[in-house]
Amino acid sequence: MAVFTVTHAQRVDGIAVFQTLENTDITIGQTIVVANVGNGFNGTFIVQAVPTFYFHGVGIQGDYEYDYDATIVNQLLVINAGTNVNRDTATGQITWTQTCTWTTVAAVQEFLGIASATANDTAFITTCVAAANSWCFKRRVQAGYHDSLTTVPDGSVLLGTTLYAAGLYRERGTTGDSYASFQDMSGPPLMTLGRVNQLLGVKRSQVA
Repeated sequence: MAVFTVTHAQRVDGIAVFQTLENTDITIGQTIVVANVGNGFNGTFIVQAVPTFYFHGVGIQGDYEYDYDATIVNQLLVINAGTNVNRDTATGQITWTQTCTWTTVAAVQEFLGIASATANDTAFITTCVAAANSWCFKRRVQAGYHDSLTTVPDGSVLLGTTLYAAGLYRERGTTGDSYASFQDMSGPPLMTLGRVNQLLGVKRSQVA
């Protein structure tokens, strides 16, 4: 869960635009909760756009219209019925809760070919799965994708997320970013970030 400070708010033609103090990774289609802003702005909304210009209103064909000479960063646009409110300073918070569930403990155990020996092992795999889901989702957002938090985009993203979680688990007990081994007895690396990024479809142009 992340909480961002609202600095400005406006509402035109049933559309509200919030500006936050901090840059966010929130993208189109994700849910935010607005609180303590007032003027009918509070509520739970789905982000419709992340504009970088001053919002003018809705055109006769339903398009969002902007003043492209007025750049405004850190904005989130949502549907919010109510009377028009001119853009002005505001107080309040936007809460964004993201829980990605692309891969699972069972998928990681299947990939590793082992079952958890102890409750502590299960707990650590669970931690690795949560970290991998969160990291892989953010990497896809940064690459320009708009994904569901609960439905994995495709098999390659699922494998990439599972591979990353398994790699985190295998690093247990080490002091660096490599795997625990007995030197000459060690086998080949379990995964590389290059392979994970390839499976996630990042570090390259987005494709349809």
